[in-house]
Amino acid sequence: MSLFAVEQLGISFGGLRAVDQISFEVEAGEVFTIIGPNGAGKTTTFNLVSRIYDPTDGRITFDGEDITRVPPHRIAGMGIARTFQNIELFDNATVLANLLLGRHAHASTGVVSNMLFLPHVRRAEIAHREKVEEVIDFLDLQAYRETLVSGLPYGVRKVVELGRALASEPKLLLLDEPSSGLNTEETDDMAFWIGDIQKDLGITVLMIEHDMNLVGRVSDRVLALNYGRAIAMGTPDEVQSHPEVVKAYLGG
Repeated sequence: MSLFAVEQLGISFGGLRAVDQISFEVEAGEVFTIIGPNGAGKTTTFNLVSRIYDPTDGRITFDGEDITRVPPHRIAGMGIARTFQNIELFDNATVLANLLLGRHAHASTGVVSNMLFLPHVRRAEIAHREKVEEVIDFLDLQAYRETLVSGLPYGVRKVVELGRALASEPKLLLLDEPSSGLNTEETDDMAFWIGDIQKDLGITVLMIEHDMNLVGRVSDRVLALNYGRAIAMGTPDEVQSHPEVVKAYLGG
């Protein structure tokens, strides 16, 4: 059984069919990438998958459970984490504080217990910090632990957002254009992190990406969209050379 699947997924905005009858499955442990030209429906598909949008029709299944109508605030607790193309961090908080926010899905203590800082609250706090320190070590963020996010270079901020997602211990990691805004060296580093996330952490990755070099380096399978419809699926080489994909990108 696949870890994640969408069946005949679609959404309309007024008279516009933004996503039209898309179906695909993501197997546990793979990197599955969605590509397509601007306006292809990639971000809309991601917003459906992460439950920001409600689909007009179709079905979304994760780990054997139908999540088509699950509210967005429950998604992290189910084991799905997401990054965004436009970085969503708290600028006036430290890297450590931002990563600790990724642990909210595992919070199990009550308001009164937290106010009194009871022993089980202290134990939980220690466990959360240990997990965050593991993420800091994994992503080589030690030098930035106490730095305010507002003072970080853009490339490091991208890694911090990735770290916050990893701090939630997801089964499925959704990466929204992880190379966006990065230079060549930083994109190489991102490819390295994605590979380690897949191989060392065993996390399944579903990604939107425009950098075809990165797509080819890290993806097991690729789905190409155009005008809200699926036009090709297969290995990176198969999809990039598909006539419909070439036509979508180059015109004709």
